[in-house]
Amino acid sequence: MKKRIAIFASGSGSNAQKLMEHFKRNADAEVVLILTNNPQAYVLQRADNFEVPSHIFSRHEFYETDGVIRLLKNLQVDLIVLAGFLWLVPQSLLKAFPNKIINLHPALLPKYGGKGMYGDNVHRKILEDREEESGITIHFVNENFDEGEIIHQSKFKIEPGDTLEIVKFKGQQLEHNHFPKVVEALLKKMKS
Repeated sequence: MKKRIAIFASGSGSNAQKLMEHFKRNADAEVVLILTNNPQAYVLQRADNFEVPSHIFSRHEFYETDGVIRLLKNLQVDLIVLAGFLWLVPQSLLKAFPNKIINLHPALLPKYGGKGMYGDNVHRKILEDREEESGITIHFVNENFDEGEIIHQSKFKIEPGDTLEIVKFKGQQLEHNHFPKVVEALLKKMKS
């Protein structure tokens, strides 16, 4: 039985695409659903390109009903992956999928995590603070932003003169390289 992955994304979805590419011909796992809170998110086009079903949900559906949980349960999802998803995961979803929700964060947690710390906000702050390195963190999701148990971290050096775009690019290279492999390794560890 293939392991089944659902991906939540709010924007472009480049990491969602890397995961769909990685698992397209994988014997052990597949992406079965893309979920978004943003009807304009480019990730929906990426899902269409890979013929992966998608679901757009509202704040009401996510926080005040069990619609999203029922959908994930009906699809027998084994792992939920947050790839650029900006809302806090509700307790009900955490309880329904204990230790089965992971997130990708564009910094080396615990630094530069928490509410409002996503995307360019993170990279700008790292540059403002004149950090010499940054990186990515893949972690389990709990009830707080960016505080779950760390699964994997990768680093890159920030050179003098690196701009926001360069730092962002270096981070994305690490994300695209490591995220699919870490997800695959995690799925292999999970009991059937």
